[in-house]
Amino acid sequence: MSTSCPSTIRPVVTETEGVDRGDEHARHTPWGYPWGMHGYEGHKDDLLKRLRRAEGQVRGIARMVDDGQYCIDILTQVSAVTKALENVALSLLDDHLSHCVAEAAAQGGPVAEEKLNEANQAIARLVRS
Repeated sequence: MSTSCPSTIRPVVTETEGVDRGDEHARHTPWGYPWGMHGYEGHKDDLLKRLRRAEGQVRGIARMVDDGQYCIDILTQVSAVTKALENVALSLLDDHLSHCVAEAAAQGGPVAEEKLNEANQAIARLVRS
């Protein structure tokens, strides 16, 4: 299985044409990642463990609301799960930069430009959230 990122630029697909997978990811990578490995592949289990922990925290927050817990206690838990998800996002971003973007930069040309633009957009989304 190859671990490199795609070396060709695919046409931009608008939200109304092409593959509709029903998620936000489809707009940015409508054909997925055909090369089989992602930058996070080496610590996928750690990411999944962190995501499952955050999922459990969210269920706990829902129980707190259902039980009528104190607002500040709920907000404290919301802050904790938000921080946990931010850490997952930063880890994924680091993997993307050191894997896909680094490989594209080594190739240069339009491939590098596309990956840098994609990374900039992802960073902007994280900063706005």
